[in-house]
Amino acid sequence: MGHDTNNVRNVCLLGHSGSGKTTMVECMLFEAKAIKRRGDVNSQNTISDYTAIEQERQNSMFSSLMHAQWKDSKINIIDTPGFDDFVGEVISSLKVADTALILINAANGVEVGTEIIWEHVEKNHTPTIFVINQIDHDKADYDTALDQLKSRFGSNVIPIQYPLNQGAGFDTIVDALRMTMYKFGTDGGKPEKIAIPESEIERAQQMHNALVEVAAENDESLMEKFFENGTLNEDELAEGLRMAIAQREFYPVFISSSKHNMGSGRIMGFINDIAPSPADRPEAKLEDEQTLLCDPKAPTTIFIYKTISEPQIGNVSYFKVYSGVLKSGDELLNAHNSTTERFNQLFVANGKIREAADEIRAGDIGVTVKLKDSHTNQTLNTKGTDRKIDPIHFPEPRIRTAVKPPSKGDLEKMAKVFHIIQEEDPTFIVEHSKELKQTILHGQGQLHLDLIKYRLEKVYNLNMEFIQPKISYRETITKTANDVYRHKKQSGGAGQFAEVHMRIEPYKEGMADPQDLTVRKTSIDELPWGGTLAFYWCIVGGSIDAKYSNAIKKGVMMKMKEGPLTGSPCRDIRVSIYDGKMHPVDSNDMAFQIAATQAFKNCFQQAAPKLMEPIYEIEILCPEETMGDIMGDLQSRRAVIQGMDSDGHYQKIIAKVPLAELHNYSSTLRSITQGKAKFHQQFAEYAAVPFDIQKSLTEAYKEELADA
Repeated sequence: MGHDTNNVRNVCLLGHSGSGKTTMVECMLFEAKAIKRRGDVNSQNTISDYTAIEQERQNSMFSSLMHAQWKDSKINIIDTPGFDDFVGEVISSLKVADTALILINAANGVEVGTEIIWEHVEKNHTPTIFVINQIDHDKADYDTALDQLKSRFGSNVIPIQYPLNQGAGFDTIVDALRMTMYKFGTDGGKPEKIAIPESEIERAQQMHNALVEVAAENDESLMEKFFENGTLNEDELAEGLRMAIAQREFYPVFISSSKHNMGSGRIMGFINDIAPSPADRPEAKLEDEQTLLCDPKAPTTIFIYKTISEPQIGNVSYFKVYSGVLKSGDELLNAHNSTTERFNQLFVANGKIREAADEIRAGDIGVTVKLKDSHTNQTLNTKGTDRKIDPIHFPEPRIRTAVKPPSKGDLEKMAKVFHIIQEEDPTFIVEHSKELKQTILHGQGQLHLDLIKYRLEKVYNLNMEFIQPKISYRETITKTANDVYRHKKQSGGAGQFAEVHMRIEPYKEGMADPQDLTVRKTSIDELPWGGTLAFYWCIVGGSIDAKYSNAIKKGVMMKMKEGPLTGSPCRDIRVSIYDGKMHPVDSNDMAFQIAATQAFKNCFQQAAPKLMEPIYEIEILCPEETMGDIMGDLQSRRAVIQGMDSDGHYQKIIAKVPLAELHNYSSTLRSITQGKAKFHQQFAEYAAVPFDIQKSLTEAYKEELADA
């Protein structure tokens, strides 16, 4: 029997790497008696982080789904990675969560990873609980961490607890909601409840009053009771706080030591009593601007938020039931490709352990296997229902690498494996670049690409060398040049003859027509690789028949596709054909095409050619103390600083950097800031390459042509 919608809690654990999420999951499951003993990251026996690479690196890289029964509720817990490289796992988990549980490292306070996560929490409007964890750390500083939470995330951050004795000897929590004190034994677990000592009553009462005010603010009847009685009873308080947290007007702050299992049981109790169920959340957005109520009595709609591929099993699909009830054996229709899928097996998960389920009800999260044609970000419905849940919006990639082509025998295997990984991880993009003649892999960061490489080698037995990708340079000109080229070929049968007089100039939008030429016809074409070709036909007196204009333009385009300097595409050029000669018998399209190609090449070399490179705007968020190192590194990368600003407790640096200088930037930034900075980048413009770099690139191209 599935769990009723009102009794489901979907909680997503979030936090900067090292905040203790995976250890917290062990405590939560242990306290709920879902597991008999707590696993340990160092011992590689935790319920989440169960893959070989996560155990090897002792860091989460994938989200994992667990569940526990607490009183009447089924609490689904999704553990997520802390590294920004695996942000896709965070975003997809937040899509199906109804509460975000954000862990803060008590020694480090609000870290940059927390800031990035908060952006995604805000976009999803997810109700949030903060936990200041590792309160037993020697350098734990509860007050500073709480101040940072308030200053960064606003006045809705309100503490429920504080530690009586933080640091190495921590064992006591003062709880202002329950107005009681919890004292833990050395092994944590269930605490002893004792009265708050006289010395702490005033502080605890002030905190309690703040919680009562939050509860009363959202409901007029509660507000009246508050004014009448000066306080609220426990049920009234719970009701008011439930509304406040669901409306994101209240972000409670708990404390814990997940290492010693202190505080997690109280957090589970709060999730059960106060955190919103799927029925308390706003209706789900659909693609067509409509919304969908989470109702178990409605027709069934499910959404796949994650897919993994397992050996011997194939695709394992993680889904949320948005409405209706999904029963084992049901058939649903995929709204994206109209295929019918039969759900022969349904499961609930605890990491890699899956238990069979008869049904999964609206609001709950489940797992199935062997769907044929259904993937991440797709909606499936009961036949006769046509709905598409608004998809997960994944971020643009921030790093790229090229793949050294494997042996011919491995090429097909490589393509299949990339397809499997892309199905699982929509933030990983494979591009087969015709221009660069390379396979380019795009990811979120160096760790992300390292994980792909690890999987290729260890899981699929494909040895893959990652190399620096080529750069999409562009060629253009800076002055006007004229050239005459005659193509004449006389051999056996028909000959070939064409003479073309050509002028080329740098093209700018809205520029005046040439004064000394009579323009008969113009075409302005946006080029597939960016930029413009303006083609002017200025033939007077019929020296070349107009029927040859297309062949001449085609010849120009052929050379523009592979420019004379480095073989890169040319852009922003005006070509004027102003004279020439033809032969009544020997002239044809091919002859004029060849003549135009050569004339363009000669003109180009005389027109002060210039190589252009792609420039990216990069935005870096970092603590103030790392700015000097970051700025020094940027200067070594030919960066132009656009601006600096403060953003919360962080500094924001905006710079323009050539793409050629951004290779391995993700790793460098992580290493010079000990992982305390984040960045994202986007294409900005093309700009001229410095003369010395242009010279070395053109010489390398000449050598390449000579060797070919």
